[in-house]
Amino acid sequence: MSRRSLTPLRRASRLRGAALAVVAALLVAAAPPRPADCRPVAAGSDLARLLREARSGERFCLAPGSYPGPVRLDGVVVWGPREAVIASPGEGTTVRLEGEGAALLGVTVDGSGGRFDLLDAAVHVTGRAGRVEGVAIRNATFGILVEKAEGAQVRGNEVQGDPGRTLGLRGDGIRLWEASGCVVEDNRVRDSRDVVLWYASGNRLAGNEVEGGRYGAHLMYSHDNEIVGNRFVRNVTGVFLMYSRGIALRDNLFAGAGGAAGLGLGLKESGGVVATGNHFVHNTIGLYLDTSPLWPDDRNRFEGNSFRLNQVAVSFLGRAAGNAFLANEFADSRMHVEVDGHGDAREAEWRGNRFDDYAGYDLDGDGVGDVPYELRSLAADLVAVRPELAFYRGTLALSLAEAIGRLVPLVEPRRVLVDPEPRLAWEGARAD
Repeated sequence: MSRRSLTPLRRASRLRGAALAVVAALLVAAAPPRPADCRPVAAGSDLARLLREARSGERFCLAPGSYPGPVRLDGVVVWGPREAVIASPGEGTTVRLEGEGAALLGVTVDGSGGRFDLLDAAVHVTGRAGRVEGVAIRNATFGILVEKAEGAQVRGNEVQGDPGRTLGLRGDGIRLWEASGCVVEDNRVRDSRDVVLWYASGNRLAGNEVEGGRYGAHLMYSHDNEIVGNRFVRNVTGVFLMYSRGIALRDNLFAGAGGAAGLGLGLKESGGVVATGNHFVHNTIGLYLDTSPLWPDDRNRFEGNSFRLNQVAVSFLGRAAGNAFLANEFADSRMHVEVDGHGDAREAEWRGNRFDDYAGYDLDGDGVGDVPYELRSLAADLVAVRPELAFYRGTLALSLAEAIGRLVPLVEPRRVLVDPEPRLAWEGARAD
């Protein structure tokens, strides 16, 4: 593909990212429409009793005001404005969705019990095709739990955790456990612990904003999931994939994962991962690969991604074989690639990437460098031999070591990677 034909793709990628952010904000702000033929419920009514006596498929529309919990929705629909508040009694889970087609729409759920061992939550979804849309959740230990459910839709909700608690003592904002065919879309999760998908395959996370938590999303033994157009900002780790296969990550932002453990995207023993059009910005480590892929026949592909302003753009622990880096941009980071342990980044495929420190030339004007890009790093060598030196990333000490490796020919660092076709300009993700 020519350089000229790639330029519109880059513009389209940027416009698409901006449009996703605007649409997500609008969807979160908009309340779900009032259902037709719904039964009005006055504030202060015994909602729990009404729902116990309701028939499956019946609809209830709440007036603004307070309603005591806990309540159980067995195949029924409850709608209300944000001013309709279902309040926790201080223990247990506040709202349970069971049966088929139960829905909680537009209301506020205030509080839950405080038992971590019992997973006290604002909203707990089981059954099939449950919906939680446009709901505001506050003062709850866990936000929305989807457990042993199929086809649940969690859309346009706002889950606010407690920033005054340490991360480990907060509950998860959204958790999918043994759930499949679910959509988690256009939610805002702030200051919770994690967004979790465990033993949960065939789901879609799209257009969510997760900020100020531990894991923006943590997948374990969860296969064939899509993670598209999300913003993972100021979390300890943006997304971490463990023992998972067949994950597609497209057009996500991984930003501000700082501190010693800060990772934009991490993979541990995970394969079949395809990451395209993502942005890794201002993280301690942009992309971390720990023995991934694990199985020799698996492959991971990273194409058309942008790595900027990271301490380390890509870090390998163990072998790098089975990974392909195609048409990515590496710019403004202290270190493009490092290898911990006894791995070798040259085992991965590097082709068509743009590196901001490329010192070659392009005499034929085709946008591809006429000589290969080679990365040599004394600092990376030192960290590989003595991993504890990673503590000094970003300090003057390692910066001086790197400068010495470049300027003093007495010490020649080993080659970290070679890209035979480096690009002089970044054009974003390629068309498949």
